[in-house]
Amino acid sequence: MHLKKLIPALGLSVILSGIAWHPSNAQATKEPKKAKTGTQKNYSGNPVFPGWYADPEGVIFGKKYWIYPTYSAPYNQQVLMDAFSSPDLVNWTKHSRIIDTTQVKWAKRALWAPAVIEKDKKYYLFFGANDIQNDQQLGGIGVAVADNPAGPFKDLLGKPLVDKFHNGAQPIDQFVFKDKDGQYYLIYGGWRHCNIAKLKNDFTGFLPFEDGKIYKEITPANYVEGPIMFVRNGKYYFMWSEGGWTGPNYSVAYAVADSPFGPFERVGKVLQQDPQIATGAGHHSVIQTPGKDDWYMVYHRRPLGETDANHRVTCIDKMYFDEKGLIKPIKITNEGVARKPLK
Repeated sequence: MHLKKLIPALGLSVILSGIAWHPSNAQATKEPKKAKTGTQKNYSGNPVFPGWYADPEGVIFGKKYWIYPTYSAPYNQQVLMDAFSSPDLVNWTKHSRIIDTTQVKWAKRALWAPAVIEKDKKYYLFFGANDIQNDQQLGGIGVAVADNPAGPFKDLLGKPLVDKFHNGAQPIDQFVFKDKDGQYYLIYGGWRHCNIAKLKNDFTGFLPFEDGKIYKEITPANYVEGPIMFVRNGKYYFMWSEGGWTGPNYSVAYAVADSPFGPFERVGKVLQQDPQIATGAGHHSVIQTPGKDDWYMVYHRRPLGETDANHRVTCIDKMYFDEKGLIKPIKITNEGVARKPLK
């Protein structure tokens, strides 16, 4: 859940496997073995970078892969976001504190589940904040803007973009989907409800649908949170997380439809724990190699034997389709994915 994007500050920086890592908080991560001098790392390994991170948003900007995760910590400490970039899926560079609650005056806690897009040479980061439980509390989904994918991101509106419950959906776990006609939609929701809303061109609000409604519910069976959407071969793939984010049954399922509004009938699970590898695999995103039928799933999971709900790490594994266009069950691995520079 973003609950939906280390160790105590020691005043030192550690460079590991191409990752600039600046320890800044109270969570410890074992150091991976350093590669031998003169050798090139050919697989990412999982997790792909050190630290406690969840709800990863994977995206490509230019010739780099980017991952924007939730900084996984108790809600009152979860007040910042880092980002990571890579030219090849293997060597990752950390970009620290691309946004925090000092830049979003109405956000006080539980900053999570970033969704990031580029439009007109600007970068927009949508996020959830404050974990509101009712319409009387301040918080919900916000949007920030920057001139660079590494930030710093500044609050665009000075208030939440979505600050109320609509159709029963808690305003968290936002995803921004660009349709084939260029229209942008916000797809979001916790508490087992999911809405879609048509964004204005400048992302400052929403446009009504033909029936006058702003929020359309598209909740499929077993939906809990963490929605994403993409198009392949003219079909709309809608994916979400099921189960409880703190438990081993956290998982990802999907549906396919002919439009972004569904109807979405659940096909089945495609990502879940492997008791030999890790537990609680869920809240994911998808990366497609530009111009190719080559797909990756970016997700978080919990290391074996870990009981702290916030100990989640970010991983990448390949995603494949069968001849009917159905997503094959994803094998979670310790090896990760092969090095793949962007052309």
